[in-house]
Amino acid sequence: MTVVVHKYGGSSVSTPERLQSVAERIVERRRAGQLPVVVVSAMGRTTDALLALTREVTEAPHRRELDMILTAGERISMALLAMAIGDRGYEAVSFTGSQAGIITTTDHNQARIIEVRPVRVREAIDQGRIVIVGGFAGVSTDKEVTTLGRGGSDTTAIALAAALEAESCEIFSDVDGVYTADPRVVEGAHRIDRIAAGELLEMGLRGARVLAPEAIDYARRHGVTLHARSSFEDGPGTVITNVPHPGTGRAVAVTADAAAVPVSLSGPAEAVSSVLTALSESGLPTTDLVRHNENSRSRCELVLETRNTPTWEAALDGAAQLAAEAGVKLLDYREVGTVTVVGEGIAEQQGCWQIAEQQLAELGIQARRISGSAWGITAEISRARLDDVVRSWHAAFPGLSDQERPD
Repeated sequence: MTVVVHKYGGSSVSTPERLQSVAERIVERRRAGQLPVVVVSAMGRTTDALLALTREVTEAPHRRELDMILTAGERISMALLAMAIGDRGYEAVSFTGSQAGIITTTDHNQARIIEVRPVRVREAIDQGRIVIVGGFAGVSTDKEVTTLGRGGSDTTAIALAAALEAESCEIFSDVDGVYTADPRVVEGAHRIDRIAAGELLEMGLRGARVLAPEAIDYARRHGVTLHARSSFEDGPGTVITNVPHPGTGRAVAVTADAAAVPVSLSGPAEAVSSVLTALSESGLPTTDLVRHNENSRSRCELVLETRNTPTWEAALDGAAQLAAEAGVKLLDYREVGTVTVVGEGIAEQQGCWQIAEQQLAELGIQARRISGSAWGITAEISRARLDDVVRSWHAAFPGLSDQERPD
């Protein structure tokens, strides 16, 4: 029998009825001769409810204790699913991330997986049991419970698939694959059959709620091929591979990120470095960092990703106070977000820049900044206009909205 890893998101197990449906799907795979290892998220909006409860108690939750609270949601899901499978005649056992051997860094709320030691998981598999693992969490090198941030259950599943040398890793959610844009925003968005991990990673970093960027990066580094599928219907889904598309320089998707906050810093180089360190230590991930040093002065542009940091405003305010005391000019643009057209190599083509800029002009939008990377072109614009630009770029870039799309 071959080992397969499944991951089910919160919407897939949001009610007892949906959880029963997942149990039936897993049992069907077991009857077909596979050995499923299943990773589950918390039910529905349980994590949001736990965060809200925390805020009712304190405005500044301790990061360690926040991890202790948030992991309760996954424990509920995994135990209930194990019971539902047991009622169907198959022995199942649930493990927390730490029991499954997920070893992480010491960073509370946003830890990274260092190593997987799936000793108990392998023992249970050898005994013919169906293993259910609570996603999103692990144990740090100093033996503390840690969480992996939003989407961390994806990373848990991929890490287990790599450690167990599983035949496949299937990520089940409420959508039937990866789309060229958010279908709730763009009516003509279509499902992508196959996509390179690098392009999907860029989508995740730029706000697409597909797979967690850390999970995609882990899969790419460990050679795990993923399959994104729907929990509620059968279908081909989207295959994510490490094999790049044979033709680069074409757009594959348009994404928006309302949680991206651009920041600019200028001042004495040493003081700018201290402010950047403070932002990093506050748990705010940084992207698009461009720094210019001239003599003893420094100027830099960066973007803060705030989605996974509930206390980001307080952290940014603290950095601004530190900057003022150190003689650094800090400007943040909290009303601004980013929109990105994703595609390997498109930033090397002048025609793609012309399309992007022309569409902004036709919408009467002045971007704060437009930048390019190996995987796309990004504009920083008002959050209120993000959806307008997503629709405009999706309609304008060849291969996204027209009928003759690349394979």
